[in-house]
Amino acid sequence: MPQDISPFSREEMLRYSRHFMLPEVGEEGQRMLKNASALVVGAGGLGSPAAMYLAAAGVGRLGLVDFDEVDLSNLQRQVLYSTADVGKSKLEMARERLRGINPEIEIEAYPTRLTSANALDILREYDVVVDGSDNFPTRYLVNDACALSGKPNVYGSIFRFEGQVSVFDAKRGPCYRCLYPEPPPPEAVPNCAEGGVLGVLSGIIGSLQTLEALKLILGKGDPLIGRLLLFEGLKFRFDEFKLAKNPACPLCGERPVIHELIDYEAFCGVAAPAAEAGDGSFDVTPEELKKRLDRGEEIFLLDVREPLEYRFCRLEGSCLVPLNDLPGRIEELDPSRETVVYCHHGIRSAWAVEFLRQAGFEKVKNLAGGIEAWAQQVDRDMPRY
Repeated sequence: MPQDISPFSREEMLRYSRHFMLPEVGEEGQRMLKNASALVVGAGGLGSPAAMYLAAAGVGRLGLVDFDEVDLSNLQRQVLYSTADVGKSKLEMARERLRGINPEIEIEAYPTRLTSANALDILREYDVVVDGSDNFPTRYLVNDACALSGKPNVYGSIFRFEGQVSVFDAKRGPCYRCLYPEPPPPEAVPNCAEGGVLGVLSGIIGSLQTLEALKLILGKGDPLIGRLLLFEGLKFRFDEFKLAKNPACPLCGERPVIHELIDYEAFCGVAAPAAEAGDGSFDVTPEELKKRLDRGEEIFLLDVREPLEYRFCRLEGSCLVPLNDLPGRIEELDPSRETVVYCHHGIRSAWAVEFLRQAGFEKVKNLAGGIEAWAQQVDRDMPRY
């Protein structure tokens, strides 16, 4: 990294004085931090503590990628925001808060979803990437983009009371695909909104990611390259596993076949299952469903979420059959009835629709976007999670 920077101001000397006292950092290390850049993908539970501590540490250029708004249900873990920020752009509020933490740094905001079309252009401007995403398509996208552009990927994930941290650097060790060659079935892996997470776990894992990013910038210590750190919060136990580069990895192995970014939603199977219908779709939008219900049409509403989600909010008159229970309870359903299946975001319900249609249910459709879309487009007073 370049070293031709101006001397620290008096304010910077005071701000970073505890860093200057560390032999492993000192003035030279702080110069490296000031000249460095870090990209945080996702300004949510993991991205909040990561961005705050990267800013406080004096990383000179900080990038944030997010396209969402602040939601009340996220405040128990997204500590970058306040109640007054609900409904506002995450990136606008994040930039304001981070400038308050450290006005000496530059903050770049990317109010967009990270995609195969923009990932390489965004990542190439940064030295290290901190992955704070909460879904498999983005994790594979970040991994592949980092490997193709030669950037280290500081990975973290959380669920309920557990978390994982590693550093995937294809130049020096394995990548994310070496650990997870294939994504799990989308219906088998609930996200934090569906499975829950203890808020403080975001701070623990996000802070560990920040520590790894700072070590990479400083070139100090032993980064988690080739190692996976697991944290179990209820038992307060850390476990570490060795990770080896997979020689057959299609991205970083001996004969790589991935040379460009792909369609990661299709790769992870999170799009609605492909099927052919007369009108080309098995989806019904929230507005369409509302009109049909208002006309008094006889529609059976099938909720395939979990009981806790159902208790939190539901469509009036709907019947709960969790997705995992559906095969064993299919006899309870009437294939002759007009049926609309829904879940939180429309992913589990899409798989349920595919399963039911294969079982002979011809009058079944999926609520596009799930009950979250219904709350946004039809019933704004409905609780969201």
